[in-house]
Amino acid sequence: MKYQPLSPELFQINRKRFVREMKANSIAVFNSNDMMPRSGDQFYPFRQSAGLYYMCGIDQEETLLLLFPDCPKEGFKELLLIKRTNEHIAVWEGHKYTKEEARTTSGIEKVLFLDEAEVILHELFLLAENIYINLNENDKFITDVETREFRYARQLKFKYPAHTYLRAQPIMKKLQMIKSQHEIEAIQHAVNITGDAFRRVCEFVKPGVWEHEVEAEIIHEFIRQRCTGHAYEPIIATGKNACVLHYTENNKQCQDGDVLLMDFGCEYANYAADLTRSIPVSGTFTERQKAVYNAVLRVMKEAKALLVPGNTIDELNKEVGKMMESELLGLGLISRGDVANQTKDKPAYKKYFMHGTSHHLGLDVHDLCLRYEPFRAGMIFTCEPGIYIPEENLGIRLENDILITDDGPIDLFANIPIEVEEIEAMMQTLVG
Repeated sequence: MKYQPLSPELFQINRKRFVREMKANSIAVFNSNDMMPRSGDQFYPFRQSAGLYYMCGIDQEETLLLLFPDCPKEGFKELLLIKRTNEHIAVWEGHKYTKEEARTTSGIEKVLFLDEAEVILHELFLLAENIYINLNENDKFITDVETREFRYARQLKFKYPAHTYLRAQPIMKKLQMIKSQHEIEAIQHAVNITGDAFRRVCEFVKPGVWEHEVEAEIIHEFIRQRCTGHAYEPIIATGKNACVLHYTENNKQCQDGDVLLMDFGCEYANYAADLTRSIPVSGTFTERQKAVYNAVLRVMKEAKALLVPGNTIDELNKEVGKMMESELLGLGLISRGDVANQTKDKPAYKKYFMHGTSHHLGLDVHDLCLRYEPFRAGMIFTCEPGIYIPEENLGIRLENDILITDDGPIDLFANIPIEVEEIEAMMQTLVG
């Protein structure tokens, strides 16, 4: 990996939090992700399973972690299994973790190679009554692709059918929603690098540049600062392209008079940042663009104030809907008649603001969460209202990452320019 390893204390804390939630005489199993085939004899770049990384910090394929807090066999309350390297792997793939490196990274004392652990694994599973398995339970994602976790769970059920099987994800969601100080610092670092990339592209953007050239400037800054890369596919959308919510082609030329919407964030130590800014390609907004921009900014500021303990996503979205309705009326995009004739399932504002306001952020850009739980201190949410007007070739979205605390929301992107005057001053200085 390019990034500097995080403190093993983070992973030790995470394991302690998890085992406190486990039932008695249970064993929990966490697998690494697969190497995903790309084509021929190539693989996509490896991206570790969030669950396994969260528990031990090992960023390598063919890794297995077992947690067995009630294990009667001495020294096996935590067991980390890693891939054994050889001369061929060293020549063709490079360095793999040694046992000592895995101990240092994870804080786990008992580390074995996978190929020497078959007998001990069998014994440990027989000593346990319950087995926690960590299957993907993201409620917004369905896939036909089988994960390593899924295959391993199926193997366990075949070999040990009389055990009771339990779900690890409800515990993981409960834990991962609340970020420790180590995690907050990692996300803040990703945020800072993302902010540097934004400043870099503001020096570069001018009429005639291409969306993909802007994307190249961003990844340059990310890699320069030891990031793995993008936390998600970047959206670099000029003019009407900004009205396509998940536009990722990034292949059009930025024209004088366009607003350029950029939604991107780096991944550092597997933690994500998520930023959106909308800037005038020429360096100056038109009066209409400025009016729409400031409407979105007002909604963002009011929405941020609602990211406090005790509130919920549903309530946040309801309140933001009211704010957006008022702004769209002021912009002349909807009428009083539209509001009078709207229905609960199809509010008038949805024509120009059709997505939610916030999502959890962490090891994934859409991080694990218990969607209907009230907000609590330690959660990190995005805040990203937008207005999209295809008939005007204009889309404006603004997004910052917000830490919820008992003393009020903390904007992790607070030092990144967002006011119209700040953006224009910066753009006119740099573009001019």
